[in-house]
Amino acid sequence: MTQTIELDRVFHALADPTRRAVLQRLSGGGAAVSELAAPFDMALPSFLQHLKVLEGCGLVRSQKSGRIRTYELSPGPLRAAEGWMADQRKLWERRLNQLDRYLEDLKPLMDAKRKKEKR
Repeated sequence: MTQTIELDRVFHALADPTRRAVLQRLSGGGAAVSELAAPFDMALPSFLQHLKVLEGCGLVRSQKSGRIRTYELSPGPLRAAEGWMADQRKLWERRLNQLDRYLEDLKPLMDAKRKKEKR
């Protein structure tokens, strides 16, 4: 259950384009809040809420040195989300393969039915 809640929080965080952009920026290395906020047309308190969501689900971590708070990427939760998506992909690939086999088995029957109807 805890893993489900953690995944829900990660996907919630990833659902927002601002937060995805912050993660993309942090993939190149840590950055101060002011640097992260600069590209966005929003008030700093609103931007800080995005960082709070990212930090709350563990996608980023921060440290404060004097008056400067720096954030860096924490990839663990992304790996968990990636694992969940890989499991889903396997499941759906298996289901689609089963459907494909069923349709291939059905095709000769349908062809025979069409031939019979033409007579």
